[in-house]
Amino acid sequence: MVFALGRGQELVGVTHECDFPPDVCRIPKVTRSLIPASASSGEIDAQVSAVLQNEGSLYELDLKLLESLKPDLILTQRLCDVCAVSYDRVQKAAESLPSHPRVMNLEPRSVKDVFESIRVVAEAIGSEPAADALLRSLDRRVAAVREATKHASRPRVFCLEWVDPPYCGGHWMKELVEAAGGQDDLAVAHRPSCRIEWKRVLEFAPEVMVLTCCGFDLRRTEQEGEILAKFEGALSLPAFRAGRVFATDASHFFSRPGPRLVDSLEILAHLIHPELITAPAIANAYSILARMS
Repeated sequence: MVFALGRGQELVGVTHECDFPPDVCRIPKVTRSLIPASASSGEIDAQVSAVLQNEGSLYELDLKLLESLKPDLILTQRLCDVCAVSYDRVQKAAESLPSHPRVMNLEPRSVKDVFESIRVVAEAIGSEPAADALLRSLDRRVAAVREATKHASRPRVFCLEWVDPPYCGGHWMKELVEAAGGQDDLAVAHRPSCRIEWKRVLEFAPEVMVLTCCGFDLRRTEQEGEILAKFEGALSLPAFRAGRVFATDASHFFSRPGPRLVDSLEILAHLIHPELITAPAIANAYSILARMS
């Protein structure tokens, strides 16, 4: 958001997950994960539950580095403890810093909330004109997708937030599917994603399946597709039979509540209605998985 608002040069610290735009790579990382990235998705799920229960947070803050950076404002979120340092730890750390930074918490649960978060951040850093221009552009793009798909058929779509065990989409994902011209009856709107019985997926019989695995890039999500294909009855689902099972780079798109959520919508709309929506000019955003079967 800060880079999109034209103030990236003022960022003094970011998390270990921050990797866009490329200039962010030069900025010191103030967090690290307690979960090894090499673990399988099933192992990650189990370790996340255990660490959250015992430690209260999946991430550590580098307090010494944070103190040396002397921030005036810390942007954080308590929408999901799996995705960031817990808000309480951030607040406690801020209170200990000599620079006495303001802590701004963002908790967007919908597309509208994400856009509002952009405006809130803009007001905090004095970039209101940039926010106006950015939000007008994002609104136009969302409206264009809705207009293109409003008379289209509504195929059954299932977006998997996680594969092992299966999680349905949460927060803004149901909105994105509907705006993209699909129907995801398994997603939960404006609430965290949650585990879902595989039996429900088989009963829903999705015609399109999109793996939007939280925090995983395209290559890692493609590996999750291999796990999915081994689930009982998976290859008999309409989506697999039609070759309409897709992996996406959810780490860069669907998982992140920022400006690129609109890129995510355009990607999703193309996957659901390729005859109506041209593929966005984004390299390595998605791939087709069903053909591997």
